[in-house]
Amino acid sequence: MSLRARIAAPEPAAESRESGHLVPVYRAKLLEEIDLAEMSALSPADRRTRLERVLGHIISREGPVLSTAERDRLIRRVVDEALGLGVLEPLLEDPTVTEIMVNGPDQIFVERAGRVEPVPVRFASDEQLMQTIERIVSAVNRRVDESNPMVDARLPSGERVNVIIPPLALNGATLTIRRFPRAYTLPELVGLGTLDDRMVLLLAALVRARCNVVVSGPTGSGKTTLLNALSGLIPEGERIITVEDAAELQLQQTHVIRLEARPPNVEGKGRITIRDLVRNSLRMRPDRIVVGEVRGGETLDMLQAMSTGHDGSLATVHANSAEDALMRLQTLASMSEVKIPYEALRDQINSAVDCVVQLVRHADGARRVAEIALLDSSGREDFRLATACRFDARPMDADRVVRGEFRCFPVPERIGERLRLANESVPPAFGVAVLPDQLLVRAARVR
Repeated sequence: MSLRARIAAPEPAAESRESGHLVPVYRAKLLEEIDLAEMSALSPADRRTRLERVLGHIISREGPVLSTAERDRLIRRVVDEALGLGVLEPLLEDPTVTEIMVNGPDQIFVERAGRVEPVPVRFASDEQLMQTIERIVSAVNRRVDESNPMVDARLPSGERVNVIIPPLALNGATLTIRRFPRAYTLPELVGLGTLDDRMVLLLAALVRARCNVVVSGPTGSGKTTLLNALSGLIPEGERIITVEDAAELQLQQTHVIRLEARPPNVEGKGRITIRDLVRNSLRMRPDRIVVGEVRGGETLDMLQAMSTGHDGSLATVHANSAEDALMRLQTLASMSEVKIPYEALRDQINSAVDCVVQLVRHADGARRVAEIALLDSSGREDFRLATACRFDARPMDADRVVRGEFRCFPVPERIGERLRLANESVPPAFGVAVLPDQLLVRAARVR
């Protein structure tokens, strides 16, 4: 049975405490009169309609005197508690909400269009919040208690969930739900201002030419969304293996194998890490490997795969700039149990990575490609990045909107030759730099 049910849009005003305390009472009465297991064959809409009808009879028979609005709100809340996640159900059904943050029973925030704002809903008590949390984690065979106060999970419908409870969370149980991202296409992202048509042409040529691309950016900058859109450029018929901590990618190709890491069970056993999956994927005859995010020793395995016959792979990494992305890859790769000198890791990255796409989240909530940087270094050279495109932002206007323009620059001759050999052309807006001073190049210092 699904944890979520289709419900009406949330009321603008929060439910009063006077009727809120009735929710657990009437939920118990409802479950006394009807067996939810017997309704599993019904559609979600029919199941909800039947529960609302039964509960309406119960309230009419023995309930308190309530206004029509309070009665309807009570029925909706009780049915939400019985079928889904209670007061969170309207937020989960709202397509504009990308993240839900519960800071104790009385404080709930959501993110819409990149902006965080409070919402006028709340839990009736700490106990009700804990019941909702337990319902979420038990559905994925996890538990949360004082001995295990932190849990990462995923709802059956795709949302990522993080839970942390007292004594670690001093303000009460905290619940964070990141919505399953919609699969945008590159033309749609162009329409949203994330990048422009010239950048799409360059990225398409790089992906088709089997260049290895790393998407970099801070939390919430849209890395997974862009990675998903870029994966749509991979030609049909290639065998693609995706490796993720929590499955979010929605590739449309036919030959796709999806792998997802597994946390330990309640006994602390059975954990399968991203590194385990990356290593196993190399034995599955992949044409391309797509890693949702590298964050540890699996980075070394990913770099080795990129430089030993698995060209055209994609990955994301948390970093604040293209230079930082290379440094972070170097640091993460050093976390492997294989002790490799930093200089050797630099050589590995020079051999493996061709392009870094840096994302940024502006103060107005907009997410954009800040830079497309191409690696122009090789072998034992220090990292050298050539900017192929960047977003030049202007000062924020009085309407608090960040505006600017995308500027294009020549690509390195090495990348131009790589595209030519793959029967791809450099888009006219860029061109190929023949002389070093035609490049917008800077060196990234090796730490």
